[in-house]
Amino acid sequence: MGAFRISGGHHLTGEVSVRGAKNSVLKLMAVALLAEGRTTITNVPDIMDVTIMGQLISRLGATVDFDSEQRQLIIDVPAELEQRADYDLVRQMRASISVLGPLIARLGVADIALPGGDAIGSRGLDMHMAGLERMGVKVTSEHGYLLASAPERLRAASIWLDFPSVGATETLLMASVTADGTTVIDNAAREPEIVDICEMLAGMGARIGGVGTSTLVIDGVDALHPTTHATVPDRIVAGTWAAAAAIAGGDVTVHGADYHHLEIALDKLTSAGADVTTASDMFRVRMEDRATAVDIVTLPYPGFPTDLQPQFITLNAVSQGVAMVTENLFESRFKFVNELVRLGADVRIEGHHALVRGRERLSGAPVVATDIRAGASLVLAGLVANGETLVTEVHHIDRGYDSFVTDLQSLGADIERVPLPLAASL
Repeated sequence: MGAFRISGGHHLTGEVSVRGAKNSVLKLMAVALLAEGRTTITNVPDIMDVTIMGQLISRLGATVDFDSEQRQLIIDVPAELEQRADYDLVRQMRASISVLGPLIARLGVADIALPGGDAIGSRGLDMHMAGLERMGVKVTSEHGYLLASAPERLRAASIWLDFPSVGATETLLMASVTADGTTVIDNAAREPEIVDICEMLAGMGARIGGVGTSTLVIDGVDALHPTTHATVPDRIVAGTWAAAAAIAGGDVTVHGADYHHLEIALDKLTSAGADVTTASDMFRVRMEDRATAVDIVTLPYPGFPTDLQPQFITLNAVSQGVAMVTENLFESRFKFVNELVRLGADVRIEGHHALVRGRERLSGAPVVATDIRAGASLVLAGLVANGETLVTEVHHIDRGYDSFVTDLQSLGADIERVPLPLAASL
């Protein structure tokens, strides 16, 4: 996959468009397994994770066709599916666990390799398993696989989540839409991606109440039918572009984004000194002067998103003043800070707090992307670093960002993808 080489010192100016959300489309692909026949998903990002998920679903028996020009996926689901999701694919992407709900609903059995994914901290499956057990599923773990079986049709249950887990909400939601009776999921996640899943399920014939709230009420139906559904815009990619405009300075308009999904993040940019304007499906961020540091506390939606925390640490690293960033969701999310410090950032970590003292300029150096958002944030840091910054392990960035380098180049950044042999010599 090579590396990204960035020469700093260029403001960002222009327009960029946001595609469908990675954190939604992967789950929508799993949702398609719930109905026999041909389902179409539009506004699909051309990213590595979509490719991996497509391979996984193909192994389960479905046919997956992706038209990259039309940004459209067609998933043809057979009457009979395979029950096993193998480790070689699941280990590459944690979202693979999302096939658990559809398989247990369709087949009454599923063998899912325990997932891998980003190194940002533990994301256990306890709540998935406990909720499924309340619905009559027997769940065990053996030889690195999660084994789930339900000899009879899933039964409705009242389920309280100890934490509004996105993954657990998705699994239980997909499992419950064809369960016998009415299932209630309390303290459910409220992210726009959860709403997106609910809307696709409704289009397939599911009956779901409380969409967008912390209490989901699902009346089980006998079967679902295929549908056509457009993926919700990627709020994290949109937020990354917003942060990039504030970090590098300039004037960036982001199209295809729902600013309502980013109200707290955009408000923080306003506090940092940016001029932010919004319209129905776009927003514009202008930053003429050096930003002012802003405190950040990550929380489940509608709180500040953890997936934008690295970008805002980078913003604070080049802002005026001192700010505290508190991470409440993933204990290893600060792992990338060691790489940011290599670029000259002044960041001190204590527990789940990061104290960031802004510096006027960073200094280019070779750094390593440790996860999707960390990698993007290191690239943004390179935009304001003296000299050249080389970001390696960019397959992480490719997992979550469609046309990342091309879009940055269109905004005026001096960035290019270089081959690994060249990267290793720099």
